[in-house]
Amino acid sequence: MTDAATTPSARQSAKSARFSSGGSRGRGPARRTALAASGLGLLVGAGALLGAGPPAAAAPAAGAAPAAGAAPATDAAPGSASCSLTDRHWTAHARVDRARTERFAAYGNSGVGWTGGDSTYSVPLPGNRTAWLFSDTFWGPVNADLSRPTTVPFLNSSFVVERGGHLRTVAGGTPQAPDSLVPPDEPGTWNWLGAGQATPASLDVMFLEFARTGSGPLDFGWRENKLGRFDPGTLRLREVVPLPSAAGVQWASWLLRSGGYTYVYGVEDLGLTKYMHLARVRGTDLASGGWEYWTGGAWSPTETDSARLMSGVANEYSVSRWRDGYLLVTQDTRELFSRRILAYVGCSPTGPFTEAATLYTTPETGAAGSYADPDIFTYNAHEHPDLRRGDRLLVTYNVNSLDPNADLYDDVTIYRPRFVEVTLVPDRG
Repeated sequence: MTDAATTPSARQSAKSARFSSGGSRGRGPARRTALAASGLGLLVGAGALLGAGPPAAAAPAAGAAPAAGAAPATDAAPGSASCSLTDRHWTAHARVDRARTERFAAYGNSGVGWTGGDSTYSVPLPGNRTAWLFSDTFWGPVNADLSRPTTVPFLNSSFVVERGGHLRTVAGGTPQAPDSLVPPDEPGTWNWLGAGQATPASLDVMFLEFARTGSGPLDFGWRENKLGRFDPGTLRLREVVPLPSAAGVQWASWLLRSGGYTYVYGVEDLGLTKYMHLARVRGTDLASGGWEYWTGGAWSPTETDSARLMSGVANEYSVSRWRDGYLLVTQDTRELFSRRILAYVGCSPTGPFTEAATLYTTPETGAAGSYADPDIFTYNAHEHPDLRRGDRLLVTYNVNSLDPNADLYDDVTIYRPRFVEVTLVPDRG
């Protein structure tokens, strides 16, 4: 990557030297306290580390217009909709989006606000702006050698607003004492964000509340779903609204507008296995209370009727209108610490979805990766349909470490999104 702080061999040699000497730059109380206070969000992010399960069988969708002249797909019962996508074999051609990668690297290295984060959703806003939505976020400054001071602020959410190639950070609190966009309701809790959408009146962002359940580093769990509503101009928080939370489903993975509905995609996270779920509301008001849940064959007003649509998805994924059907993009959680970003295609928001292609294989992962570090992993890939360029898709994924107390302070380039442009081409024959 063009924003790498040091060569992989230099990084790994320094890390090995720290371990052999029994020390580590930044393994002191300040770093451990910062990560513990965040619920070790840097380690497990949105719960994306582990995943396993049988091949996917059925699934969902999200918002971008079909290709010109294509007949729109429907939300018919599984198997009743038809489209051309599932009758073809697909090949992916991918390349790094260097312009956007270098833009975020330069901004993060400046240390003036956001210096790294995960989730990486995007929402188009009025005024030719794009809001990039991040969960766990490192604030500046950044040292000259591209390491982090041990005292930098650590937030559970932030926005980075892009306009005309320029970036700026929006967070809660003040510039002198930044805070998360949605502060915790009580000690020992925090809120991670998910997908968002713009309405005429607000920027609506899904949030997930987590809480400590014990004294161990991984003793925490999801508690409830929320909707954060922000002023579309200032991006300041207006209100937080409770959302359905009775079925053990984290309703924040993706939002799709199609056919007069907003479809809400979620994940039932069982650790090694994750299942996709689907709900919808008429119109765009997610706080209206009129949620319906897909049972596998019909829509029900009862949340606990929500059916498992497929396994193998990540906590964060995307489902977008594409050509005459739908495109699901997700990290492959059927294998541990997978490097593979997969595409599935289907003809209905409710599925079924068929595995179509490996979009990209992340080069950072593991000892053989670009950081030469066995602790580095990638997760939570999805597409950004509003930022497509013709048939070229923009896909992002996140990079993290199983040793965050050392790696993410020693090298600011690790904990940042990666941007990849992908074109899917049907095979001949």
